Amino acid sequence: MRVAVTYENGMIFQHFGRTEQFKLYDIEEGKVISEQVVGTNGAGHGALAGFLKSESVDVLICGGIGGGAQIAMREAGITLFGGVSGSADGAVARFLSNTLDQNDSPTCDHHGHGEGHSCGEHKCGGAQ
Repeated sequence: MRVAVTYENGMIFQHFGRTEQFKLYDIEEGKVISEQVVGTNGAGHGALAGFLKSESVDVLICGGIGGGAQIAMREAGITLFGGVSGSADGAVARFLSNTLDQNDSPTCDHHGHGEGHSCGEHKCGGAQ
């Protein structure tokens, strides 16, 4: 199994569509056997599902993720754990121990919007 986490400086990056890196964890028999950080090569909202699929990802752990991206994950057969924050390694440990909560609405409101930012710019939580 391969788990991907939106990644920035050891933490879960909170805006899926703008993530520049994923940390990939290869799992066997309930344990992490390898991990690596990979860049997205500038892929944005629409291309990230294809990127993850090409990396053979089975599970995505992320912060906020829009409705269109959630649909794309489902269509790619990738199990989504959205609306998660904190340490990337800690989230994977919780996933492996079956204590990572599944958030049914991991949309834009789970990450902070800075001054001048609006969901309309990237359609968080809506169809893309």
